[in-house]
Amino acid sequence: MSTVIGLIILAVLYFAPSIVAWSRHHQAMSVTVVNLFFGWTLIGWVIALVMAVRDKPDRRPAVR
Repeated sequence: MSTVIGLIILAVLYFAPSIVAWSRHHQAMSVTVVNLFFGWTLIGWVIALVMAVRDKPDRRPAVR
């Protein structure tokens, strides 16, 4: 039983960048792809996390 709980915790930690991106509706598919294929490296996981928490670009037109 404790092994199953440990695996669930590890899976949640591994996919944390994807979970954050989907909850913020911000580059969710891109973050998930990076997280899935490169998240096993620490650098890939950090890149996915940075992509997920980065501010959304302002899409309002510039006022002149």
